Amino acid sequence: MSANILYIFLLASGASFVQRSTGFGFGIFIMTALPFLMPSYGEATTLSGLLALTTSVTIVFRYHKYVNWKRLFPILLTFVLVSAAAIFMLDRIEGRTMRMVLGGVLILTSFYFSCFKDWLKNYIHPTLGCQIGAGTLSGIMGGLFGMQGPPAVLYFISSEPDKEHYMAMTQMYFLVGNLMMTAVRAFNGFLTPTVGTAYLHAVGGVIIGILAGGWAFRHIPNRIFTYIVYAYIGISGAVILITA
Repeated sequence: MSANILYIFLLASGASFVQRSTGFGFGIFIMTALPFLMPSYGEATTLSGLLALTTSVTIVFRYHKYVNWKRLFPILLTFVLVSAAAIFMLDRIEGRTMRMVLGGVLILTSFYFSCFKDWLKNYIHPTLGCQIGAGTLSGIMGGLFGMQGPPAVLYFISSEPDKEHYMAMTQMYFLVGNLMMTAVRAFNGFLTPTVGTAYLHAVGGVIIGILAGGWAFRHIPNRIFTYIVYAYIGISGAVILITA
């Protein structure tokens, strides 16, 4: 495990950078490699959730005044219920199967952001049906893969009036969601001493990523940055499928 600490530190830095600069993507970024660095898949998703939670806390502290709980509650409640059920399925699914599914999800996510993000946005509105649908998809992806971002982000982009409200709502959503998922994962035995040790070593990387991501949020065009990140995610998904 000690030989992997540096890699986990660098992954945490990169994932926090992505999260801070785009408002999401921590789990997608870090889970391309973290399952290969931790003893089990469940421990990898637990560490990812803890580090993502730490990232969201710092962002929520800055943007908390923009949070609207009335708009947040329906999608958040749906996510909590679905992701809890998905986490309970983790110990019943074989590890190689999870890696293959994860690879496919990463490729589809990359394809979605590259080709259909703007088109789909025109057909999604802040209705209760969309909230439940986004919360369900987000719960499945969060519970099984530790990457609940894409469905929820699409909803918040459509429903929030500006980037400050978008950032506040997404980060509060991720913060509460990761708190809940961490509790459920701990109940299932995935919050181990190994996870705690890795977290303590990686949290410094989170801080570096947040600082760098804050700079990028102000200076790098989001559209260009997003396409670069998700091109990498798609390649990582293909690599996972090949090596599964």
